[in-house]
Amino acid sequence: MAITYDLVREASCALYSRALRKIPADTHAALAEAESRESDERSRKTLRFLQRSARKTEEEGQHACSDAGFPTFVVKIGTRLSLDGDIRNAFVDGFADMVEQIDPPILKFITHPLTLERSFAGKDIPNLSFDIADGEDFIEITCSPKALGSGRWASLEVFSYPTMEQIESYVMDCVLKAGSQHCPPVVIGVGIGGDFDNAAKLAKRATLRHIGTTHPEQIVADMESRLLEAVNATGFGPMGQGGDTTALAVHVDYSSGHGFVPVAVCFNCWINRRTTARIYNDGRVVHVE
Repeated sequence: MAITYDLVREASCALYSRALRKIPADTHAALAEAESRESDERSRKTLRFLQRSARKTEEEGQHACSDAGFPTFVVKIGTRLSLDGDIRNAFVDGFADMVEQIDPPILKFITHPLTLERSFAGKDIPNLSFDIADGEDFIEITCSPKALGSGRWASLEVFSYPTMEQIESYVMDCVLKAGSQHCPPVVIGVGIGGDFDNAAKLAKRATLRHIGTTHPEQIVADMESRLLEAVNATGFGPMGQGGDTTALAVHVDYSSGHGFVPVAVCFNCWINRRTTARIYNDGRVVHVE
């Protein structure tokens, strides 16, 4: 068999709708853990409110946030599968289906960057990022809608032969600039190295890593730990209420490159929107966290 246009269209539509209504299980657990160790009473109340809101969202099928963002997908294509049909258009049409079908409806968040005209469609929408999965017989699709709160504060700078201290200082500069405007507690992704577009991709994908996991290389895991401690020492706290929980996680990844080293920083707000499905060559569609 082959993975068809129809399968991808249906899956991408469902993933976006699900992402607006469901908070990942690891995020639920991280919010509960944060509440248990939070020292500030106002922040504990805020964390309890966020958890109640998340549960009610899922129970009633409502949207976790009024800002539906815009559609971004990370797509891994296995080398042992077959594709049939206009797969790029399947994502375009899947998003159009979601806009038409979803209840409650969403607002027009797709914005032309030059005219600022807003619509439900636009150039290069949905935004797709592709990778190859050697030896696999599935296409894996992860939907992570980017909204104003988290998307606005992403940043990138290119350094020449930076030290780790310089890299960490830059990350903290981005955190301090964002303050609490990205709806904390956040997940922070940091991408280091390669070319500038690669660093941005690394940072964005790092936000999708499950909370509670660490980088397999100790030097990177140690950086994640230092940064998480430093971010939470800023005192911004949940929704800017103060306290110990500005970030639920800091995830760092890197690529080798040249002496010029791009460093990118990306944020996911407290909802941490992330839904994933695998479509297998035999036509099965499996949703994974």
